[in-house]
Amino acid sequence: MGQTQEFTLHHFRRVIAVAKKLLLAFAALFGAVLFVRMLVLPGLQALFHPDDSVTSLLRRTGIIVFAVLAYWAYVRLVEARNASELRPAPLAIMLGGASGGLLVAISMLLVLALGAYEITAYHGLQRGLLGIAGLIVIAATLEEIAYRCILFRILESAWGTVPALCLQSVIFALGHLENIEGRASMQELVTMIVSVTLTGALWTLVFVLSRNLWVAAANHAAWNFTIILSGLPLSGIEDWRRMAPMVGEYRGPVWLTGGLFGPESSIVTIVMLVVTVAAMLYWAQRKHRLIGGATPRIDTLKSPQPEARPA
Repeated sequence: MGQTQEFTLHHFRRVIAVAKKLLLAFAALFGAVLFVRMLVLPGLQALFHPDDSVTSLLRRTGIIVFAVLAYWAYVRLVEARNASELRPAPLAIMLGGASGGLLVAISMLLVLALGAYEITAYHGLQRGLLGIAGLIVIAATLEEIAYRCILFRILESAWGTVPALCLQSVIFALGHLENIEGRASMQELVTMIVSVTLTGALWTLVFVLSRNLWVAAANHAAWNFTIILSGLPLSGIEDWRRMAPMVGEYRGPVWLTGGLFGPESSIVTIVMLVVTVAAMLYWAQRKHRLIGGATPRIDTLKSPQPEARPA
């Protein structure tokens, strides 16, 4: 009976420690974003009166800079360690970006070859496409900080890589439900949850293998921007399709095209993701990049960290 109580108390303390760390980390991240939007940007506008394009650039740059600084400050002050996941790694970043774009491009080309997609027009490079690329990079980086650097890494420090990967990937998928909620069929909702859970696992494993924020963000951003270039919906978002150099249309069933959510929910993409995630998980295990649960001193705020290695 005493051992059972001790075991329960130990896990309760672990949950409390994880909750504290998540609360502090997310407070730092969201606080940084609000600081830019509510104080820094209005101050710059009052002083310099920039036009809309410059204001947009200042907003985007400020958000990403202050978000990274807030995460760095959390790691240094709360976890009392060097934020090795923020180190520059140019070659690994380029490889991460190239592999992310290539993977989803292969999937879309296969579906195109099956006749489920059709390119109906080519408009060339559109004005505003560079701005969209910037937005995608910033959004991908913020998501990687939130889901991989904060949520996954803190869960991993408590329960190990695989449980943290599974839980974080499901939470990541649920966070994308609003993109198609109220418009999608049950089939589209189910395939969307499956596909985004798998992409969450994909980017988590990129992070596990590289232990680098920028590599995971490059893979994520390149994946998203490749879909934008095709003229097909990105994660259920239609707004940017008119900016694409190509006009893509569906010519096949929902299970093959991906429906409202876009090519990420195609059965072809899902199968490719299953194979890729399984291969990466096997590779991570072979390379000893997976870690187990934390030691009994998980109730401290300092996280155990695996050795940082290049991708």
